[in-house]
Amino acid sequence: MINPVQRFGGLFVLIAGGMAVTAFAPLGWFPLVILALAILFNQWLLDTPRQAIWHGALFGLGFFGVGISWVYVSIHTYGHVPVVTASLVATALVVVLALFPALLGYFLKRIAPGSSWLVVVAVFPAGWVLAEWLRGWLFTGLPWLTIGTSQIDTPLAGFAALLGNYGVGWAAALSAALVVALLRKQARIPSLVLLCALWLGGYFADRVEWTGPRGEALQVALVQGNIAQENKWAPENLLHTLERYSALTFALQDKDLVVWPETAIPAFYHQVEDNFIPYLEAELQASGATLLTGIPVLDKTEWRYYNSVMSIGDARRFYHKRHLVPFGEYLPLRGLLGDRLDALAVPNADFSAGDDNQALLQAAGVPVAASICFEIVFGAEIIQALPEAALLVNVSNDGWFGDSLAPHQHLEMSRMRAKEAGRPLLRATNTGISAIIDHSGRITARSRQFEEAVVSGTVIPRQGATPYVRFGNLPVLLLALTSLLAGGFVARRNP
Repeated sequence: MINPVQRFGGLFVLIAGGMAVTAFAPLGWFPLVILALAILFNQWLLDTPRQAIWHGALFGLGFFGVGISWVYVSIHTYGHVPVVTASLVATALVVVLALFPALLGYFLKRIAPGSSWLVVVAVFPAGWVLAEWLRGWLFTGLPWLTIGTSQIDTPLAGFAALLGNYGVGWAAALSAALVVALLRKQARIPSLVLLCALWLGGYFADRVEWTGPRGEALQVALVQGNIAQENKWAPENLLHTLERYSALTFALQDKDLVVWPETAIPAFYHQVEDNFIPYLEAELQASGATLLTGIPVLDKTEWRYYNSVMSIGDARRFYHKRHLVPFGEYLPLRGLLGDRLDALAVPNADFSAGDDNQALLQAAGVPVAASICFEIVFGAEIIQALPEAALLVNVSNDGWFGDSLAPHQHLEMSRMRAKEAGRPLLRATNTGISAIIDHSGRITARSRQFEEAVVSGTVIPRQGATPYVRFGNLPVLLLALTSLLAGGFVARRNP
C-alpha cells in the first residue's frame, strides 16, 4: 500500500500539481500528468472529506499557478495594468480554478467513502472528467489545461475521434487510477489487463480513418506579420502593417488559399472597404487565390463591434466571433466595473458576439469553419460547423501572451480540435506559432515565434464525420456520470 508521509502530503500534491503542467506543450512530458493524478488520487484515498478539499485545492494551486501563469503577462505587460492589480487578478483566477479539484475531492469522498478498487477505478477518473467539463462550461467556460490535451502524441489520443478531448482525459485519469491500484496491490491482474487494454484500444482506434478526402489538395500559405503588440494599433503604423502583409502575400506563387491572423488589418472594415480591400481583390483575382483575414467590423445600423474573419476573393463574406473572452472583449459586469477596456482599440466599446447560425465561409472552393483565437479551445463549438465544413481555420493574436507557455498550449489545443473533427486546420497568428495541422492532429509545417514568416504547405480537404462530430460530449458525459453514480452506490453499500 502506498503510504506517503502524511505530514508532508500537502507538499506532495502541491508539487504534483505543478509537475503535471510539464505534460503539456512545450515540454510534452505526457507521463507526468498521469503520475501527478496518481499522487492526488492516492492522497484522496487516505483523506477525510475535509482533508480532500485541502489537498485538491493545493493540487489546483500548483497546476493552475504554473499552467496559466501567462495571465499575468497578458494583463500587466500588454494590458498595462499595474503590477499589484495584475497580480491580484491572476491570483484570483488561479484560486477560482483551484476550487474545482478542491470541491471535487470533497464530493468524491462524500459519495464514495472507503478505498476499494471500485472507488479508485470507477469513481475518481469519472469525477475528474465531469469536473473538467464543468470548468469548460460554467460562466462561459475555461477548458484550458484539460488533461486529455496533454496526450495528443500518445496512443490515448486515438479516443479523440470517438469521445473527444474529455474522452482522452478520462482515459488518462483512468490510467492514473489503475497505477494507484497496482501500487496498492488491489486487483493487480485485472488492473494490469485493463491498463494494457486501454492503451492498446487507443492505439488501434487511432488507425481508423473516420473521414475521407474531398476534392483536390490545396496549396496554402499562412502569413505571420510579427507586428509587435505595442505597435499593432498605433495609427501611424497602419500603412506599414498593410504593406508588410501585402508584400509577403503577393510574393507567393500558385497558392489557392492565404490566411492572415486575427485583426491582421488593424482598422475597421468600413475604413478600408473602398481602398485597401479593392486593391486586395484585384491582386487576388490575378493570382486566383482566396484570402482569409482577421478584421474588426462595425455594424453602423445597430452600432455593434465584431471581431471578425473576412474572406476576400470571389465575394466578401464575414464570420463574426461568437465566443468572446470575458473582461478581454466584453465586460460581463459593466455596471460595476465601469466602461474601460484596455484591450480594445476603440475606447468605451465592447465587442458583440456573432450569431450562432452563421453561414460557413467559402475559400478556394471549399466550405471553411472559421474560429478566432480563444474559440479553438471549445471542441463542442468547433464541431457545430461539421460535417459541412471541409477545412478548419483559426486566426489568433498570441502576441498578448509574450514568450510564455500560452502560445504552445494554444497550438496543442488546436491540434486536438483537428483530431476530434478529422479535418486539417490552418492556424495563422500574428507573432507565432502559425502552423498547418493535418486531419490527424500532426503538425506538417510551422513557424517560429517572434519572426516574420510565411508557412506554406499542402492540405487535403476532408468529408465525413467522426463519432465525436456526430454526438459531441454527450456520450462521454453519460458514461462518466453512470460510472460515478454506480461506483459510488456500490461503494456505499459495500464499504
